[in-house]
Amino acid sequence: MSVTALDPDRLAERLPLLKRRMEMVGQTRRFFEKRAYLEVETPYAVPVPGEEVHLRCFRTVLERPDGTLEARFLHTSPEFAMKRIVAASGQSIFQLARVWRNGEASHTHHPEFTMLEWYRPGADLSSLMDETEAYVKALLPETVWRDERHIPIHVPFERLTMQDAFARYVGADLLGTAGDAKALAQQAQVVLRNGETWEDLFFRLLLDKIEPVIGREQPTFLTHWPAEQAALARKDPADPRGALRFELYIGGIELANAFEELTDPVEQRARFEVDRQRRIALTPEQDWPLDEAFLEALAGMPDCSGIALGFDRLVMLATGAPALRDILWLV
Repeated sequence: MSVTALDPDRLAERLPLLKRRMEMVGQTRRFFEKRAYLEVETPYAVPVPGEEVHLRCFRTVLERPDGTLEARFLHTSPEFAMKRIVAASGQSIFQLARVWRNGEASHTHHPEFTMLEWYRPGADLSSLMDETEAYVKALLPETVWRDERHIPIHVPFERLTMQDAFARYVGADLLGTAGDAKALAQQAQVVLRNGETWEDLFFRLLLDKIEPVIGREQPTFLTHWPAEQAALARKDPADPRGALRFELYIGGIELANAFEELTDPVEQRARFEVDRQRRIALTPEQDWPLDEAFLEALAGMPDCSGIALGFDRLVMLATGAPALRDILWLV
């Protein structure tokens, strides 16, 4: 097996970006320490990696001293473990965690990367957006250069509901067509593909018509996603067709994903069962038991909001690096 040597010249080129990354790690810790957050560290190899339908996991085996073997997975997010800590402590917590997602590779994707997650009891979606905006402004310069344009950062971030985004950029009543792919296709004036579901079409329109235009003039929170696209979020009490979820976009980069957390273990179990069936139908090898420890802890979970932010992508924005590999030590 051949091993590629570390190129000293290439490392020297990346070194200023890597030093900026190191500074941002320190800034992150100071930001949350000032707000009385506790920094935590949760296991990376876990018996249940999550219930996401489309994420693929790395699998390994735990060998116990008595010779018994148990399946373990490199987690795709520390979310379940961190929520158990919130439920037990009632504390605001954060973590800079390494996470793994198999089969992902692009300028903004890598199979192993760093995720910043934080959870704040008592916070609703709006106050979490306030805090996220403050954090991003604390770490990024006044403007960033992305996709051949300067994007101002130290301005009010746009807050755009998914319903309004589809009305503005697609010409469709998103929630009014929920579950009806033909109606959504007709309103969007696109041809429905063979076998395409409403969910499939929703993501196609999001990728083709909305993500390319939002977050280009200013950072944009895309909020209140369809309830089916937020398996761990509360439904919107004002319109239960939607869920209390947002994503943050800056210059064509999806930077963060956040929920006002669902704390009902019965409803959460039912949602997990639906996602589990869909995932196994798509990838039968992606099979593991439900996370009973998480579901048990959820009963004691305080009202809380939480967010996962791609720290590597934030470094890309801060440094102007064109790709994730430019701000990683070894690739």
